[in-house]
Amino acid sequence: MTQVKSTRIESIDILRGLVMVIMALDHVRDYFHYGAFFSDPTNLETTTPFLFFTRFITHYCAPVFIFLAGTSAFLYGSKKTKHQLFKFLITRGFWLIFLAFVVNNFVWKFDITYSVIILQVIWAIGLCMILLSFIIFFPIRILLVIGFILVAGHNMLDGIVMQGTSFKSIVWYILHQSQFFIPIGDKMYAFAYPIIPWFGLITLGYCLGTLFKNGFDITIRKKWLLRLGLASTALFFIIRGINVYGDLVPWSVQNTTTKTILSFFSVTKYPPSLAYLLITIGPSLLFLYGIEKIKNKITDFFLIFGRVPLFYYFLHIIVIHASAIIGILIFGGNWKHMILDTDVFMNAKLINYGYSLFIVYLVWVGVMALLYYPCKKYMVYKANNKDKWWLSYL
Repeated sequence: MTQVKSTRIESIDILRGLVMVIMALDHVRDYFHYGAFFSDPTNLETTTPFLFFTRFITHYCAPVFIFLAGTSAFLYGSKKTKHQLFKFLITRGFWLIFLAFVVNNFVWKFDITYSVIILQVIWAIGLCMILLSFIIFFPIRILLVIGFILVAGHNMLDGIVMQGTSFKSIVWYILHQSQFFIPIGDKMYAFAYPIIPWFGLITLGYCLGTLFKNGFDITIRKKWLLRLGLASTALFFIIRGINVYGDLVPWSVQNTTTKTILSFFSVTKYPPSLAYLLITIGPSLLFLYGIEKIKNKITDFFLIFGRVPLFYYFLHIIVIHASAIIGILIFGGNWKHMILDTDVFMNAKLINYGYSLFIVYLVWVGVMALLYYPCKKYMVYKANNKDKWWLSYL
């Protein structure tokens, strides 16, 4: 692997890189799997165990991405003043919101009319960073309390359901209730990432940064990562087992044991339930515990993607979306249906489009092979040109 000048903590970048590689699988499935545009891979009536697993494993992407964004913010701020960190977070937050509206919505749909606006993970991280910028002046203990209350308590708000497009409803969609494809003006909007639980998560990630600050005892860090990882994972099974609180949809006994197990693990992402966050962040903390001193070709592979997250994110969507169009041109069909405007969604023009899961996994491997060298070159350039301030925004 090419040597670069970097003082970054490798375990964090390796975990981020791992979930980003897994994220590509989910997005390849979105564009290539049969019926993916209009079906739910976690629907117990139509899914298979392999399809369910393919979706479940990708649940780790968004929470880990946002959680580690908080950790990275703390580590960046540990070398700056609080006011410098405030400026970085708030400017980066607004930058990400701009990218979410203008760039992300285009690369996902290739629709120059922007007839459908989907507010996804980039939007959520941008909002979270803006909010985080205002509370970093509080002591870590206060931030821990804030993060814990938002993550553990937000499911108490599940019963509040809004309808329509009133100002109050839209604010609630942004805060806590996922709402897909509602008309506002001449466009359709999808509020996929309600901010309350995600803000709680990025705040807890910021607090986790204290374990990784320069000079912190590695033995103590690993001890805390192990404790927190085991506790979070165990708490998932306890809360999910009790089946009273912690997820929008309780699990239920099905007509087969396999389906019952799938129901147990079918946790809510929109918005992310307490159960969802426990089963994703818990094992992720255990991964950080285990990967601390491991370095080999596999970790180097994930490290590359983990160090250029924003560059990778937009590049991988462009490659996947373009590949889907190429696939239609090769195997037949109307490539214009892959311009995902309101007409395509409302009239279900891709209802019969798609390929098998085997093809999905093959395309995924091909996409990662295509992305490897551009990301590696950008990682080296970014690491060796830290004097260029604008690189921190890409």
